[in-house]
Amino acid sequence: MLTVHPQYITDNAGNKISVVLSIKDFKAIMEVLEELEDIKLYDEAKKSKEPSIPIDDAFKMIEAKRSAK
Repeated sequence: MLTVHPQYITDNAGNKISVVLSIKDFKAIMEVLEELEDIKLYDEAKKSKEPSIPIDDAFKMIEAKRSAK
């Protein structure tokens, strides 16, 4: 589980209006968000009716296009 240690900036009434995070905490949050986005994209691709190709074949196709330029 991700544990962060936020600090809060408050207004004159004591209402929290902003959060301050360490760079370490911020980077950890960003990594988790990127992983979740990858999972979301994977799930969407699995639901899609479009055909898929193996990753190795995709890389070969990309390299072939690069070489042809």
